[in-house]
Amino acid sequence: MFEALTERLHKVFQGLARRGVVGERDLEEALKEVRLALLEADVHVQVVRQFLERVRERAQGAQVHRSLTPVQQVIDIVHQELTSLLGGGHVGLILAPSPPTVVMLVGLKGGGKTTTCAKLALMLRRQGHRPLMVAADPFRMAAAEQLQALGRQLQVPVLVGQGGPQEVAQALHQEARRLGATVALVDTFGCLALDGQELEGLTALRQALRPQEIILVADAMTGQEAVRAAQTFHEALGLTGVVLTKADGDARGGAALSIRAVTGVPIKWVGTGEKPNALEPFHPDRFASRILGMGDILTLIEKAKEEVSRQEAEALAQRARRGEITLEDLLAQLQKLQRMGPISQLLGLLPGAASLPAQALDAALGERYLKRAEAIILSMTPEERRRPEIIDGSRKRRIARGSGTSPAEVNQLLDQYWQMRRLLQHLSKTQGRQPMGRWRIR
Repeated sequence: MFEALTERLHKVFQGLARRGVVGERDLEEALKEVRLALLEADVHVQVVRQFLERVRERAQGAQVHRSLTPVQQVIDIVHQELTSLLGGGHVGLILAPSPPTVVMLVGLKGGGKTTTCAKLALMLRRQGHRPLMVAADPFRMAAAEQLQALGRQLQVPVLVGQGGPQEVAQALHQEARRLGATVALVDTFGCLALDGQELEGLTALRQALRPQEIILVADAMTGQEAVRAAQTFHEALGLTGVVLTKADGDARGGAALSIRAVTGVPIKWVGTGEKPNALEPFHPDRFASRILGMGDILTLIEKAKEEVSRQEAEALAQRARRGEITLEDLLAQLQKLQRMGPISQLLGLLPGAASLPAQALDAALGERYLKRAEAIILSMTPEERRRPEIIDGSRKRRIARGSGTSPAEVNQLLDQYWQMRRLLQHLSKTQGRQPMGRWRIR
């Protein structure tokens, strides 16, 4: 998400940096480029106009901070205004005074409500809630069956709503009390034309459910269509938040930059893939940093903490100090890295990644590299993974045949393993009495 916009803005600020001193004319030329970049990213024209006016006013009246260059000062102002444009701060789930908290998911057909319902259920369960999913879409064939299948996969209970809005609401509260559910996620029917009949049906359901949250599930790839849908749903139902789906396929990001400014409704979560865990909280300041190519280390750390516990990190540090890191450890870390999400997305969270050549990044740590490395390690025997020093020429040829690679690629992986092992051993020893010290994921 935002890849095209990030690339354009990176070039704009590079050009400013080469001039050293930023005059009024330089600023105006840069803002013209920023305007074009935002419009190409499908940001609402009124939002672009207001954003640039605020940046211009602040930049012209700002006194340059001693620790910042003029260009850094402009970038800092743009970052602050982008953060404000995206909503200022993260807005989480609004909980009911007493359970269950009812969350009503609405949106256009094909926007991803059902899969988002399951993703939210998984995220809430990991946070300590007891979610219940409710199928309230009587029109789409197999809608209830799809939600039930996702429920079985994630081990989250599913209630299939029967009858009208009042019956669905009554069944929801009865089932929630029976299961001790703290949050009920209601998957409603998708709208096509947003006509009066569709919105009347959702209004009747809202009145029966009396939800704490009415969340619009919007397809980020539809750009301004998502913004128009948000306006219509908000006027009819009173939205409390938005989930942007398919953000991984949207390189422009116009919907994210427009919805909050146009409707005043906060974006709460962003869908970043098809997997059940591919949903992350929307933090405006972090996304503003991503747009400007500054990375998002906090989100990267949070993703890592979901896969690596403190106990695992400490055990790995102790083995590293003793020089006992094996290829099985490397395989486990590669698999955890892949579970964190597409590598292209993870690389986008690193500061300065936007300025690095995409081909170099892919060769160093791309999807193909990780899959090839995994195939090579899995083609080894358990003994070879634990004692890689026994892997001679004949073993390398066998491993290469088994993994569909070449002996040279096997050699390359082994060289990288030995380098990693020496580096980890050195780092763990130099940290003295606190193995891995501040580098350890807590």
